[in-house]
Amino acid sequence: MTDVTHGDPNCIFCKIAAGQIPSKKVYQDEQVYAFHDIHPWAPVHFLLIPKLHIPSMAQVGPEHAGLLGHMMALVPRLAAQEGCRPYPEGGFRIVCNTGGDGGQEVHHLHIHVIGGPRPWLKG
Repeated sequence: MTDVTHGDPNCIFCKIAAGQIPSKKVYQDEQVYAFHDIHPWAPVHFLLIPKLHIPSMAQVGPEHAGLLGHMMALVPRLAAQEGCRPYPEGGFRIVCNTGGDGGQEVHHLHIHVIGGPRPWLKG
């Protein structure tokens, strides 16, 4: 498996973050990119990825604490922006699949943000 790099030329999420593959952008800054899931499970379903290629949560180390904190701090604002109702009546789910047993399909760290009226189709 690929180690942490500044980009993997074979990674679909690296290509999306670089603008080489089209996506419906939610948010972007120098560290992260967020875009709508192509197969949404709920009325609100987007992915938040680091621009740094980290294959999964299993490769995260102490040096990534700031990046992960940045990602998690963005989630409530982006969820509201995309249509999630406010806490406590509303809310959202954060999912980070890791490895084959964890259901990870794309080996680039990503957080699913899922919300909107229930019941959701999956998950």
